[in-house]
Amino acid sequence: MNPARSRLEAAAPGIPLDTGRTGHRAETLVTDLCSLIVGQDEAIQQIVNIYQMYLTGMAAPGRPVGNFLFLGPTGSGKTRIVEATAQSLLGNAHAVVKVDCAEFQHSHEIAKLVGSPPGYLGHRETQPLLCQETLDQHHSERVKLSFVLFDEIEKASDAVWNLLLGVLDKATLRLGDNRKVDFSRSMIFMTSNLGASEMSSILTPPMGFTAVAAPASNRTGQIDGKLNEKISGCGHQAARRKFTPEFINRIDKIVVFKPLGEPQLRSILDIELKMVQERVLTDCGTPFGFTLTGAAKSHLLREGTDVRYGARHLKRAIERLLIQPISNLIASEQVGTGDWVRVDFDSDLNAMRFLKEAQGMPVESMAEKARTSGVAPLTARAISASPEARPCRIRPTPPGEVTFGE
Repeated sequence: MNPARSRLEAAAPGIPLDTGRTGHRAETLVTDLCSLIVGQDEAIQQIVNIYQMYLTGMAAPGRPVGNFLFLGPTGSGKTRIVEATAQSLLGNAHAVVKVDCAEFQHSHEIAKLVGSPPGYLGHRETQPLLCQETLDQHHSERVKLSFVLFDEIEKASDAVWNLLLGVLDKATLRLGDNRKVDFSRSMIFMTSNLGASEMSSILTPPMGFTAVAAPASNRTGQIDGKLNEKISGCGHQAARRKFTPEFINRIDKIVVFKPLGEPQLRSILDIELKMVQERVLTDCGTPFGFTLTGAAKSHLLREGTDVRYGARHLKRAIERLLIQPISNLIASEQVGTGDWVRVDFDSDLNAMRFLKEAQGMPVESMAEKARTSGVAPLTARAISASPEARPCRIRPTPPGEVTFGE
């Protein structure tokens, strides 16, 4: 080859390309997941990368779109991120084929997944869980993608793991009646709490000089890169101890979910409050609005923060201190359609206070007030589902308010 020509080609100008940019549809998925999932940026990025490979036709042929193993402590969002992905792409958070692996601890129970073979009791009497009709039931004209979740995969029998070897590698499954199931348009997610106890010991050491300082810093979400790397390594080691090398080798992405600190739980609290407001507007027969003061939110965070249980502990606190009192107000007819309730915290009584600030607000006024107060529902469906109310009548807070304690 001519050296002069080589130097000329090397010096030729070119247009720099940005490989970090994503397409419009993948960017929409990023926005949706970030609005619902807090503190798990790595998991979001891995899902988006696999989805964009599928959109561009660059996914490996003859394999599932993506095989994921999500590890981490309970309440960190492993199952929720799968539901959020289905909600973003299919418009339904329940459009997930969920297999609770705790129900498959014995090898003979695998017949629930693939059906009984000919000559065995139950052959063709019931539909297998992993049939093609189940996978394709949520497909739309725009998105022909299935989401399969094996929840708590470590609790399943070895027979389930062996069954998944062919699914994860060749995207095919042979049912008991010899029908073939195609998983090439499926994202397969597996969740596990493997290594959770070791991660908890890292975050809250039971003994030593760091036993006092570590819990306070970790509870506020101050987890440095070194500690995060240690937690991730702990999860990967636990998975390799539990599963066989051929099983691990068929997984595309192993993601260890980070424990949730106070900043993450505060963001999750705002998301949960919007979901409660949506439930009030759509599901109960008396749609009304509410807002929480800063003191009330801080009280919910204090009651719902526990590094061992993650966001589930916060959801239980919201249910105990907010949802149950709201249901009492609805059942006793103390609130009506179009009312607006302010929720505060009384430090002297150590109790939540519920005060009615307005009555008969129209739908548009409730929606605007919800947006300005930070508890606007997550979907426009909640606002449109609320019936029209009477004209707004703002009145001062009555002397007798409703108070709920512990």
